[in-house]
Amino acid sequence: MLQRHIRARAAGAALAATAALLVAGLSGSASAGPAAAPAPTAAETLRTDAAPPALLGAMQRDLGLDRRQAQQRLVNEADAGATAGRLRVSLGDDFAGAWVRGAESGTLTVATTDAADVAAIEAQGAEAAVVRHSLADLDAAKARLDRAAGDLNTADAPVWYVDVRTNAVVIEAVRPAAARALLKAAGVDTSLTRTERTAERPRPLYDLRGGEAYYINNSGRCSIGFPVTKGTQQGFATAGHCGRTGASTSGHNRVAQGTFQGSVFPGRDMAWVATNSNWTATPYVKGAGGQNVQVTGSTQATVGASVCRSGSTTGWHCGTVQQLNTSVTYPEGTISGVTRTTVCAEPGDSGGSYISGSQAQGVTSGGSGNCSSGGETFFQPINPLLQNYGLTLRTTDDGGPEEPPPGGGTWAAGTVYQPGDTVTYGGATYRCLQAHQAQAGWEPPNVPALWQRV
Repeated sequence: MLQRHIRARAAGAALAATAALLVAGLSGSASAGPAAAPAPTAAETLRTDAAPPALLGAMQRDLGLDRRQAQQRLVNEADAGATAGRLRVSLGDDFAGAWVRGAESGTLTVATTDAADVAAIEAQGAEAAVVRHSLADLDAAKARLDRAAGDLNTADAPVWYVDVRTNAVVIEAVRPAAARALLKAAGVDTSLTRTERTAERPRPLYDLRGGEAYYINNSGRCSIGFPVTKGTQQGFATAGHCGRTGASTSGHNRVAQGTFQGSVFPGRDMAWVATNSNWTATPYVKGAGGQNVQVTGSTQATVGASVCRSGSTTGWHCGTVQQLNTSVTYPEGTISGVTRTTVCAEPGDSGGSYISGSQAQGVTSGGSGNCSSGGETFFQPINPLLQNYGLTLRTTDDGGPEEPPPGGGTWAAGTVYQPGDTVTYGGATYRCLQAHQAQAGWEPPNVPALWQRV
C-alpha cells in the first residue's frame, strides 16, 4: 500500500524534486496557520538528496538497482522510518516491529499483537501483520540470552538476534545442542525462539599485515569510522577491537595521528581516537574513487533498509539491514547490541563506516565470508557510541544556524535520543520517533520525521 501511495505522489515529478514531493503529507505536518511554511518531509530532513554518485553506484551494483531506483529507495526508506516511528508511539505495547521490502523499499510492514490496530496501520499507508509476540517481549527474551551468555561458552551458538519479520528470537548455531544449552541457562520460553543451523564463525575484521587507513601502534590496521568532536577536541569513532585505551595511531600516510581515548571490547565494540592538530575532522566518508560522501545525521535505518559500508580493504559495498538487536560471539567474547547486515567485508575494514543515504549508522565490527564469495557483517551502532563517550558526530553544514535558536525546555543539540524519549521545547512536549543525535536545525517542531508533539 505504501508503494502505491508513494508512486501516486511521484507521478510526473522530476527526479530533482523527489525529496520534496514524494513523501509530502506522510511525515507529519506543523500545526500552523495557512501562511506557515510547510514542514520538511522525512526525505528532506534526512538529506536523501545528499547521496553522492559513489554511494548510488554501489547501491546499483550490490542491490541490482538502476540509478532512479537507488534514489527512490532512499526517499522511501526515509519516509518509512518516520511512519514506523509514529505507529510505534501510537501502538504502544502492541508494537511488534517494522520493516521495508521491495527493490525500492516501497512497502512498509508494521507488526502488532492486536488485530484492532490493523485499520490504524493501514491508514498510515503501511501493511499490517498481526503476530503473537510484542517487540518488548522479544527484546526482553534476547536480553536474558545476553546475560546467560556471560557464563557460557557460546562459540558454537555464535549469533542471536530479534527477527521482527518472523516474530522470533533467532539463535544461529553450529551445534543445535549449544543453542539448547543457552536457552536453558537463560530460562527463555522456547515459543519465543527459533534455532537455525550455520557453519559460519564470525570474527573481528582487523588485519595485522599493514595497509591503508590508520595503523595502531605501528602494527595493526583498521579503518576510520566517523569524524567526531568532543568540545574542541577532534577525532574519530571506530571499533573497540582495533585498539585499547592509550594505543597510538598513525594515518594512512604513516604520519602520527592520535591516541585511543576509550575502548570497549568485548561486550560492545566501540572506541574513539583523539587526533592531534595535524588532522581535521570533516563531515565526510571516503567513497569510491576517493569521492566525499556527506554525513548529515545519525537517524537509525529501518530493518530491510539499504546500507553501504566504506573500508580500507574493500572500499564501497552495499546491502540491507537484517536485524537491529543482535548478539554475536567472536573468539574474544560476545558482543551485544550490534546490527546484522548482508554487506560483505574483509580484514582491515574493521572500524569503517556504515551509512544509509547520508545518515551515519555505525562502525564495522566483524562478520563471516568475504567480498568474493559473499557473507554477512555486524556493525556497532553509532548513536550508543556517541552517547557513551559524549561525542558529537561531524555533519555537513546545510546553511542553518550553528547554534539552535533559543526555545527553552529540555531538548538539547548533541544529545542522543531513542524512540519514546520525551522532551520539552518552546513550551510544548514532544516524543522521539526515531533514534538520532540532535543537532541545530533539528529542533522538535522543525522535524516531524523525528519528533511528534504530544
